Order: sequence, then structure tokens, then C-alpha cells
Amino acid sequence: MKRKKIVIIGGGFAGLNLARKLAKSDCEIVLVDKQNHHMFQPLFYQVASARLEPSNISFPFRAIFRRRKNVNFRYATVKHIRPEDNIIETSMGEIPYDELIIATGCKTNFFGDPDLEKNTLAMKTTQQTIHIRNTILAKFEKIMFVNTQEEKDELMNLVIVGAGPTGVELSGAFAEMKTKVLPHDYPNYDFSKLKITLLEGSPNTLNAMSDKSRTWSRKYLEKMGVEVRTSTVVSSYDGHKLMLKTGEVIPTQTVIWAAGVQGNVLPGLEKATMVRARYTVDRYSLVKGYDNVYAIGDISYMETEKYPQGHPQLANVAINQGKTLAKNFRARWSGGKMQPFEYKDKGTMATVGKHKAVVELPNFKFQGYFAWMVWMVLHLMLILSIRNKIAVFFNWAWRYITGDTSLRLILRDERDRELTRSND
Repeated sequence: MKRKKIVIIGGGFAGLNLARKLAKSDCEIVLVDKQNHHMFQPLFYQVASARLEPSNISFPFRAIFRRRKNVNFRYATVKHIRPEDNIIETSMGEIPYDELIIATGCKTNFFGDPDLEKNTLAMKTTQQTIHIRNTILAKFEKIMFVNTQEEKDELMNLVIVGAGPTGVELSGAFAEMKTKVLPHDYPNYDFSKLKITLLEGSPNTLNAMSDKSRTWSRKYLEKMGVEVRTSTVVSSYDGHKLMLKTGEVIPTQTVIWAAGVQGNVLPGLEKATMVRARYTVDRYSLVKGYDNVYAIGDISYMETEKYPQGHPQLANVAINQGKTLAKNFRARWSGGKMQPFEYKDKGTMATVGKHKAVVELPNFKFQGYFAWMVWMVLHLMLILSIRNKIAVFFNWAWRYITGDTSLRLILRDERDRELTRSND
């Protein structure tokens, strides 16, 4: 009997966990991704703020599946899906499939504004995260040679749009850099005037969490010197002036956009229905309108009694959908009974700074030092390899003791340098 060929598009939390759980099954697995590595996105903000190197939280797919001969990785971009032929078209050629799983995750949502997309900094890939680090560190260097007050004001304003976990964690990280790192790196320049502003369109920070967590996260940020402005909506940004809906203008050359996400939808599934740029699926992750195409993770929209508006786009949801789909595949192949997906919320958390975090478990909410320790332990456990766990732990321990990491490298080639000069 011919082995089933399972093609998985996307090696994020959902796709990776599905592939790992199916790796011991009697099937052929092809994992397709436009990156050659899995990225631990919850710690992207630490790469962007020069606390961790990207290699500490990135894992090459070929190394992950080195001992799994039935798992093949293809470094390619998917161009089109032909469900009538059971084929996907990629930048490296066509790949046939028996079962197709779409786990393409999401990308930054600029709400259809090309100027925001062009002029702000997004943080959804390793490359974008490194670009944020390079850009901000280069701006700090540039401040030393600026003569006009207008440009100095632009360089001394760092704005983060979106006060979800990403925006809150970034704001806290840069606030600590301002007070603990920059005075030592630039002893002849006064960085106390560096202004870090967090803008949020809703009335609260961490809007998806409880009132207690919202209150504490804002209190932490403001105590660290971050200007938090809620119920504030961005109108436009040209690279130098950030316009708000109220008409107010904030002079800045650095805007990090963390205000929303949208699904990475692929062309070709005309029968599929979409909800907020996510494929509508049934309780078994099958895309409605197809009998062998599935969607899991951030790209899928599944309505359940507990989640009538679809599941939150969280790593834990993606991980569990990947694991559940693997179990259901094995059950179906062996004649067993498949189980509908049911998400059990194990809680959410966010860190703001040293000894400052908020944690919400199903029956317990807390904040402060203990929450910060829980956040660190759980994130350390989720990192894939022992080597990376040790590297991250060492960096965290060193920063805890010294307040520094010495990872502030600006890595640009000459073409990037020239482009930057021409845009400044």
C-alpha cells in the first residue's frame, strides 16, 4: 500500500508540532517554509532590544528532523494551490499531496495603509526583528552627530503602536535599555531625554487580559518612564511625523508597528470561506469546502461553544491544534475514532521588565516578582534544544547580575548602509 503524502505549509508552532507528532507514523511528510528555521516568536522582542541573539531562539528544520527519514524539508515559497490536482506550486517547483495542511500563521496588519507598511517597523520574522535592532542602534549612533533640534527630536522619540503583549514587552525592554545600558554606552550624551511612547487604540494595555493585569501592566510601564497613551489611534506616518486621529503630530523616525495581525492567506482555495483573513474550518481542522485540505494555528478560524468568535491567535492554540490533528490522522488511518478539537486555556502572561510581569492562570491571577519568575521558567521550558535553553539562561543570568548583555551589534552590508544614508 502506498504511503500517504502529507504536505505541511508553514513550520511555526502549529506546523512544527504536527510534523513532529507524525514523524513516527508510516507516511511521507513534506514541510514547506520560506524560512529554513523555526522561530520562537515570544522572545522576538528580546532580539529586537539586543538582549538575545537570533540564533538563541531559531532552530533549523533540517537539524530538527535530522533523524526522521520520512520528513523532508523544502525551502520554498508557496505560489498557488491547485486542489483539483492535489498539487501546490512553489518557487522550487510543484509538490503533489494526499493531505494538505496550511499552517502559514499570520503577518502584521497595516489595515490597508501602504505608508504605514513602508515606514514603520514590523516584528513577525527573524529578519524583521534583526532590522529593528539594527535600525534603533544605528539611530542611537546618529544622534551623536545631529545638529538641528528638529531632527534631534525625531531621533529621541521611540514610538510603539499596539499595547498587546508584544508592544508592552518591547516598551519595557527599551525603557530598561534607556536607564541601564545607554548611559554606559554613551557616557558623553544625555539619553535621559529619550522618550518611549506606547500608543493603543483601545482603552487599556493588554486588552485581552483581566482588569487587574491591565492596571498593573500600565502602572509598571509608567513607573519605568514609558508614556502610555490609550484610546489613541494613528492616522498616518511619513517616516518623520506620526499623525494621530486627533490631529496631533509626534516627531519621530522610529515607529514599531505591533497593532494587529492578519492571516497569511494562500491563493487557490476558491471554495474556502474566510473570516477576518482566516480559513473557516470544522472541529477537525478541515477547511470547509474541501475533503483533504486542513488549516491549523493562526490561519484557521474554528467556532466552538467556548469560542463562538474563533480561538485567540496564540502559540498554545497552534501547538494543541497541531498535536490534535496528528492524533486524528493516526486514528483515522488505524480505523479509530477522531476527536474534535477543544482548547483548554492554560492561561496567558506578559513581562514588562525585571521583577515585573503579569500572569493569569485559569483560577489564579498574580503579578510582580513571582509572576516574572514563572514567565521566565515557562518560556525557557518551551525552547526546543538543550543548547538553546542553556544559551538563553546564561544570557538572562548575566543580564540579571550585570544589567547588560553586550549584544549590541549593528550588522549591515554595504548596500544596506548606502540605502540607509539615502533615506535619512
